[in-house]
Amino acid sequence: MLKIPDMLLLFCLVGVANALYKQWIPDTNYENKTNWDKGDIPCGNDIVQFSAQRKVSVFVETTHAVLEMRLPVDGEFILNSGAGFYAVTGQDPGCGTGVTTEFKDSESFQWYDPTLWQAAATLNDLEQGNFLFSVHEESVPCHYDDVVFKALSSFRVDTSSSHSSITVKSVSVLGDTFTTQSEFSQYLSSSLGKLQFHGSSAVAVGNPACEDPSGCDCGNSVHHQQICSTVTCDSPNCKNPLRPTGHCCDVCGAIVTLLFDDGFNLQTYRERIRHLFLAVPQYQSIQLGMSKVLKPQRLMGIISLGTLSEIQIVILDGEQGIQSAALAQDIMKDARSHGSNLGISGVEVQTSSEETGDSAGLAVGVVFGVLLLITLIILGVLIHKGVVQMPTLNRFKNRNNIPDLGGPLDHGFDNPMFDQPTMMPDIPSLYGTGVSNSISMTQTAVHFVNPVYDESETDFTA
Repeated sequence: MLKIPDMLLLFCLVGVANALYKQWIPDTNYENKTNWDKGDIPCGNDIVQFSAQRKVSVFVETTHAVLEMRLPVDGEFILNSGAGFYAVTGQDPGCGTGVTTEFKDSESFQWYDPTLWQAAATLNDLEQGNFLFSVHEESVPCHYDDVVFKALSSFRVDTSSSHSSITVKSVSVLGDTFTTQSEFSQYLSSSLGKLQFHGSSAVAVGNPACEDPSGCDCGNSVHHQQICSTVTCDSPNCKNPLRPTGHCCDVCGAIVTLLFDDGFNLQTYRERIRHLFLAVPQYQSIQLGMSKVLKPQRLMGIISLGTLSEIQIVILDGEQGIQSAALAQDIMKDARSHGSNLGISGVEVQTSSEETGDSAGLAVGVVFGVLLLITLIILGVLIHKGVVQMPTLNRFKNRNNIPDLGGPLDHGFDNPMFDQPTMMPDIPSLYGTGVSNSISMTQTAVHFVNPVYDESETDFTA
């Protein structure tokens, strides 16, 4: 992750995918000290050595004196105007005693290493060093990005992946921009193109720009494992580390998740955040990445229910996340107050500075859901093996199918309070001449006689 000085006001925002430029960092330039094993550019008393079996194209910007040069079997020098090599007669006074210096291996630089890319909103920002922060998946060129290799530079990149091709919007090499696949394929098939791009996956250009105002998903989630295999994570120093969607490491900071509707515009909202919050002095050291992500949805944390499009705002302050939490709360308050006008339908905040009630409740819910699922699985196994039998409707018999038990069926006793003549027509003797003597009403009660339990006609008061 890039370390940005606190005094630099860094508008670290990832916006709509088609507005970003991703620039490759490593190069194979002769004038780059880090490309030499001795850590310095060779001079007139030095022997320059390239490994015989190495494939490399080296960009040379100016003239250089050398004592001797040992070249590879397959390689090229790309000479800038006026650049070249010459031999010095005698000793080069400014070179020292002379050493044998070797050009470093560049075979290990991988396309899907997020630490080897820089992102910016414009080409001018790339030149001025106004780089953007983003999660690891989005640090690598997305499907809608413009890929830039520096104009006065050469490189070698391994494009190997589990897919046959890598799709981007455009690629710029040595100052030339390729937007159509036919032209770029010709370049890739050239000797220089083969030295610069190698690996199992072919880079393809011409992908259309993102036309969704709410932004487009980067498309690198399928390469998440490969991307993260190149990343070394530091141990976070906070109470509740967070793992943003698309990131490889736990971080200390805050995550704001926005649910949106058709009226949301990511570019407009990005400018709003920049104007309202990132210009405030207390947030000048904040790193903030904003993008659309597809977050997996799972029932009880296990059963996949597909994905949900959300706007993820990742906020880091380089410490324990206290400043990040404060900014996240400010963004949440603004979203709740003006969300209806911005196309925001919901907002959620997670912080690493403290354990939130929502997180604890979610953990309890997940545990309960898992226990319930295990119980259902065990019950299903027991039923399948016949240990437990479920009741069926066949066990409940109709009264008409009850076999004769050897005598008349007992219908119980008659209740003159609730039985009506139309309801019990098969007992005609109940509503005969004795009805008026078995029930009487007074101002305080109703008295009736139960002929089954009180043959002496004892009164009961209801």
